[in-house]
Amino acid sequence: MIVYDRLWVTMKDRGISQYKLIKEYGFSSGQLDRLRKNENVSTYTLSQLCRILHCKLEDIAAYIDD
Repeated sequence: MIVYDRLWVTMKDRGISQYKLIKEYGFSSGQLDRLRKNENVSTYTLSQLCRILHCKLEDIAAYIDD
């Protein structure tokens, strides 16, 4: 299972709020909701987050065994 717990820490470290993602970067609130629920998101979405946050994939997502 892929979880996005690290995303929220990275966002806080970079000073980027969910509001800022939506308003300044045009990020979908639906995608943020999917990330909050650890649901499936596209690689495009993950790529955009890495670009916006200037980070690596492992800074926003982790794989854990069930």
